[in-house]
Amino acid sequence: MSILIGRETRLLVQGITGREGEFHSRQMLEYGTHIVAGMTPGKGGLHALENRVPVFDTVAEAVRQTGANASCIFVPATGAPDAVLEAVGAGIATIFCITEGIPALDMLPVVEVVQAAGARLIGPNCPGATSPGRAKVGIIPGSIHREGRVGVVSRSGTLTYEAVQAMTDAGIGQSTCVGSAATRSSGPRSSTSCSFSPRTPRRRRSS
Repeated sequence: MSILIGRETRLLVQGITGREGEFHSRQMLEYGTHIVAGMTPGKGGLHALENRVPVFDTVAEAVRQTGANASCIFVPATGAPDAVLEAVGAGIATIFCITEGIPALDMLPVVEVVQAAGARLIGPNCPGATSPGRAKVGIIPGSIHREGRVGVVSRSGTLTYEAVQAMTDAGIGQSTCVGSAATRSSGPRSSTSCSFSPRTPRRRRSS
C-alpha cells in the first residue's frame, strides 16, 4: 500500500519547459508516472516531451482541463512560493516543491495557507517521492527501488538514496519512499508522513 502517490496520481509539473523540469519530467514519465499537464506562464497551447504533455498558462486551467490532483514544482526560488500558492488555489491536494534556496521567511506564510486549505506540501528543497512500480514524483532515481512493503521517510536527499539502495541490495522492497524536506519551514515532518499510512499487520514503518 503506497502513500501520497500511486497509480491514481494525475501529475501536473510546474516549470516543465525549464531545463530541470523537462529533464526530470522525462524520467518520471518513463518510470510510468501519469503526467497529465505541464504549466509555464506564456507557453500555454504548446506540448512538452515530444508532444506527450500539454502545457498550460495557469494551474487552474491545467486542473480544469486534465483533472490533475498532484503537482511537482521546478520553479526558480524567487517564484516557487507563488507557485505553491497557485497550486493550492487551484485545488491541488498534494504538492511537491523540489526548488532549493528559498528563504525560510518566504515559506512561512505559504505553509500556513497550505495547512488552512487541507493540502499537503512536501518540500521545498526535497527530492520528492517514489511508490515503486506505481509512480515517481521528483528527482529520486527510479532504478534504486524495489517493490515491497517497507516505507521510507527521510529529510536528507542523498541519505534517502543510500538507504533505499541498501534496502534494495538486501532484497527489502519499499512501498513508498518520501524525501520530505531539508528546511525547517517545510512540511510535513517525518512523523506526519508516517501517519499518512495506517498500521496494518502487513506493513512496517521506518522513519
